Amino acid sequence: MGEPLIIFALLFAFLGLLSFITGIVVLKKKQVFGVAVSFMAALLMLSLAALFATISIATQGYRALTREDLAAAVKIEPAGPGRFNARFQFPDGREAVFNLAGDELYVDAHILKWKPVANYFGLHTSYELDRVAGRYLKLEDEQNKPRTVFVLSQKKPIDMFSLRQLYPLLFKLLLDAEYGSGTFMAVQKAAELGIWVSTAGLLIRKRTGGGGLIRDGREGEREE
Repeated sequence: MGEPLIIFALLFAFLGLLSFITGIVVLKKKQVFGVAVSFMAALLMLSLAALFATISIATQGYRALTREDLAAAVKIEPAGPGRFNARFQFPDGREAVFNLAGDELYVDAHILKWKPVANYFGLHTSYELDRVAGRYLKLEDEQNKPRTVFVLSQKKPIDMFSLRQLYPLLFKLLLDAEYGSGTFMAVQKAAELGIWVSTAGLLIRKRTGGGGLIRDGREGEREE
């Protein structure tokens, strides 16, 4: 998803450098108005280059969403009374195991929905899984028993929330909505589940036939 942004960043950086060189040439000719215009154009181009590069960094870990995708395959294994292990496999090949307390598996995600104008810069509806937790059926258990919550998102130098604070007007023009979505399912026995995501949000389904490997958000054949 970040490749078009990088291309635009490099393009604006080149135009900014070209405008700066033009300003130097005009400065030698002592054309004050021309110098001001060239340097202002250079500043604008370099600012846009920095912005697109920053957005590209901030959206690392987000996956473009153009249909319903399998965001993670999860294998549930009981680990004692009121506890279970959840083994996650992600589309990029990463795997992680979490020991959770509760009666249900809970997963939530961040979803970014961009306005049509942002599509021209390669920005489409995208998502990133955020947290996994154990969830209790009874409210009093949620209040009194141990809570287990783990991070699923990847660390980034800067995130979209910070960018929206830095460029509120620009993101008002580009970003249509930023919202969270969560889903949960009872896990009383060993099972293989799929965490699915669409523009409507997250859902959990049982994977039939033992499931397969995940390749780019799709079910693949299991390798023997």
